[in-house]
Amino acid sequence: MAIVLLTLVTLLYAGYNLFVKASGGHVPPEATTTILATFCLQAGAVASATAFLAFLALQGGHSFRLSQPAYLYAAAAGLCIGAAEVCYFYIFGGVGGIERLPASLAIPTVVSGTIVITLLVSVVLFGERLTLVQLLGAALVGAGIVAMFAGHRGSVHA
Repeated sequence: MAIVLLTLVTLLYAGYNLFVKASGGHVPPEATTTILATFCLQAGAVASATAFLAFLALQGGHSFRLSQPAYLYAAAAGLCIGAAEVCYFYIFGGVGGIERLPASLAIPTVVSGTIVITLLVSVVLFGERLTLVQLLGAALVGAGIVAMFAGHRGSVHA
């Protein structure tokens, strides 16, 4: 079951990234901000979470109580993703003098960068151990990000 959920999460995150890019591609030239697109994204997230909460509540037999640290870390994650979404819409919308980046460059950079950062921070914060192969993989991902930007030729209107 874990592999099914992992596959679903991967597909949904890909959809998230691609739909943010699609939304940013429809920002009119006279727009000076994309913040309302971020609010629409968050409204969609709240709607899907609320629907799932209602489903579980109607199903019965679930305990919804979590520890205080669970709520605090979840709120911190929400702050991080909210700020990331604001930046994402600016990158894809090309407003405020920000260079509009293609999805083929921005999304792999963000996704790959999070892999490397998460891998390294997991050692420090969670005491996880890394193998030499994982470190080599992180170095290759970092090199891949550099290589992708080396081939980037300035502003893209996609």
